[in-house]
Amino acid sequence: MTDLLTYVTWNASPVLFSFGPLAVRWYGLAFAIGFTIGYSIVARMFKHEGAPEKWLGILLIYVVVATVIGARLGHVFFYEWDYYSQHPGDILKIWEGGLASHGGTIAIIIALFLFSRFVSHKPASWVFDKIVVAIALVGGLIRLGNLMNSEIYGGPTDLPWGFIFVRNGETVPAHPTQIYEALCYFALFALLMWMYWKKNAEERPWLITGVFFIGIFVPRFLIEYVKNVQVSSEYQMIQEYGMNLGQMLSIPFIVLGIALVVWAMNHPRVKFSFPNKFAEELPKRFNSKNS
Repeated sequence: MTDLLTYVTWNASPVLFSFGPLAVRWYGLAFAIGFTIGYSIVARMFKHEGAPEKWLGILLIYVVVATVIGARLGHVFFYEWDYYSQHPGDILKIWEGGLASHGGTIAIIIALFLFSRFVSHKPASWVFDKIVVAIALVGGLIRLGNLMNSEIYGGPTDLPWGFIFVRNGETVPAHPTQIYEALCYFALFALLMWMYWKKNAEERPWLITGVFFIGIFVPRFLIEYVKNVQVSSEYQMIQEYGMNLGQMLSIPFIVLGIALVVWAMNHPRVKFSFPNKFAEELPKRFNSKNS
């Protein structure tokens, strides 16, 4: 009984259910749920401001493609280039794992600038200050997917919430860093929603985005201190710099976040206007409630 109070034995299956050779994994489900809810949240924001609904589908494609490709290439180039440079065909084997949030972030930034340039023709801050709210939620759900995969966890701990990851052959409780990050991201999501819906923070371009970068990457930087090294090449980096690669990649985003917050708070509020096309373009099933 004492043991049950001092650690959690974790042996969850990464597969929710399967149909013959096809399997539905918790990680993929977390992605799908996150993007579905995120889409709904951004749609409400578009409707709230009167932006065209047709932009939503285009934006979704931009973000999904950027997330998957960017996160994969981020892992390939930042963490295991020595391996993938010799096995380029394995880069496409995304189902075997290997996604880096920093790579996904960089790719999404590029995608949103392209969306602003070629689709919305509005300042990039307009779409950034909306999409990051949804991304905070998606990030938390993805970390829960990592938990179901028994991956990206921390070093040994004697804290009562330590997890023994049985599937990986572990016998000592470890920090469930996936939960630490998920809780931070969910709290950030709640903060950003409050800023948008209660404080009209979208009228201060880049403020929500700046808070997002700080709220994502400061916890990431700190939690890395108790997280296991993901690839062996990081050991030398830690010895030389006292930080791993994930922490070093987080620093520019933290600095950027602080700079954006300072910039936003020192500039006047701006209210973007759109032709109110969203309501006109909604399917009839949504409008029937008002008829």
